[in-house]
Amino acid sequence: MKSIFGVVLLGLLLAVPDCFAQKKKKKDYLVTITTDLGTMRLILHDQTPQHKANFIKLAKEGFYDGLLFHRIIEDFMIQGGDPNSRKAEAGAALGSGDVGYTIPAEFRPELFHRKGALAAARDNNPQKASSGCQFYIVDGRTWSETDLARQMGRAARQPTPEQQQVYKTVGGTPHLDGAYTVFGQVIDGLPLIDTLADQPRDARDRPEANMTMKVSVELLRKKKITKRYGYSFES
Repeated sequence: MKSIFGVVLLGLLLAVPDCFAQKKKKKDYLVTITTDLGTMRLILHDQTPQHKANFIKLAKEGFYDGLLFHRIIEDFMIQGGDPNSRKAEAGAALGSGDVGYTIPAEFRPELFHRKGALAAARDNNPQKASSGCQFYIVDGRTWSETDLARQMGRAARQPTPEQQQVYKTVGGTPHLDGAYTVFGQVIDGLPLIDTLADQPRDARDRPEANMTMKVSVELLRKKKITKRYGYSFES
């Protein structure tokens, strides 16, 4: 997950307080990502408040509209959010664009790289601070006991037995746990991730055909989100 490492601007994030208070409220944000190949819907985790606030802010500003999923790898992930991808020439190298700040890592052991997880891209900075705009969504694969053990040997954090079961039955990318901040989850449209990840790509893993996104957020009653998409919020 490569993106540029800029200056952390905490003031910018703290200036967006409206989503921090959602945990105890009856409403939360529903994220909709629309592409030419379909639509997926996500929730953002309260346990990662700075990432949540930043993503909502950018989405409300229309920052992501017209950007590309510029890096795709089958059975691994799809990545987007590079501002340089807007109207980028065919074949141009992408992945280095930023918004001039990073976000401190918000690692939470209960948030892991299961299929459909939304996580922040970053460069190799030692603090593991996240890109202020680039993100990826886990495609992943299911793992046998033996292969999962190898993946766990590469991970910065070991999954719980319950999480290991998810990796074996639902899938994900376990070796990324503890290295990148997971801050959301796809709750509708999981098959679209497979569709996007399976598209033809070049040697840099950029899709041969542009895959443009539009991202919107809507504040809805949690009960309505649960009824529509079957997602259960923590009490």
